Amino acid sequence: MNARPRRLAPRILLNVAALVVIAASLFPVYWMVNTSLLPASAVQTPTPHWWPDEFTLSNYGDAFNDGLSTALLNSVAVTGITLVAGLCFGFLGAVAISRYRFRSRIPLIVAILVLQMIPAEAMIVSVFRVLDGWHLLNSILGLAFVNIALVLPFAMWSLRGFVNGVPADLEEAAMIDGCSRAGAFWRITFPLLAPGLIATGVFAFIQAWNEFVFALVIMTRPESLTLPIWLRAFVQATSATDWAVVMAASTIMAVPVIAFFLIVQHRMTSGMVAGAVKG
Repeated sequence: MNARPRRLAPRILLNVAALVVIAASLFPVYWMVNTSLLPASAVQTPTPHWWPDEFTLSNYGDAFNDGLSTALLNSVAVTGITLVAGLCFGFLGAVAISRYRFRSRIPLIVAILVLQMIPAEAMIVSVFRVLDGWHLLNSILGLAFVNIALVLPFAMWSLRGFVNGVPADLEEAAMIDGCSRAGAFWRITFPLLAPGLIATGVFAFIQAWNEFVFALVIMTRPESLTLPIWLRAFVQATSATDWAVVMAASTIMAVPVIAFFLIVQHRMTSGMVAGAVKG
């Protein structure tokens, strides 16, 4: 009779601890959104406003009037190019490493690991000189090239594990049934790799969307700024920071990441736990 309450108490404590962690994680997001819906006069008062009791949307209008729309479009373009190209090249590289045996295969795998160990900031000067020689400074394509180079090693290494997890016997069975090698791969193997592609795509999306250091060096013109750089420039441009507008811009910057994650979170979860597929 006493065993059940003893087992129930740890569960209650764990649930309470989980709720505390969730609340601590969500509170900064709530405070950011709450501040963005208050006028500047309410934000600067010593008494905190725990909810938007002086509701206003003017902060969002002020953010767009100060150039946020241009920065938003730049970030969307850079992230879109990085996501599509990074997944395509990473996927093809992972398939080549996993499914084929060629002379430089082992050196290529070692090079991928080594590239992930090198701090990206150590290559800023060389990357700047290369882009300057190609006349790609202050261009969306130039920053997208840099982001693709940053994302590609991880994408190849991550997708390699998913490709290895799909038995080659499935493709051979499809080829026996009349499929070509390419047809067997796209009809049988590729659908099984969708969770891995989505999980890797989330990393590529966040990496490109939040990239700051290279964007700060490469994108120097006002019309070419991405969202992180525009937000920094906006804060430095005013002697007295308008935190309500800053929080409105930060909310707009966070919405695409949250929306993208909510759309793909089911596939991402299955991709993270799909260590192998057994036939």
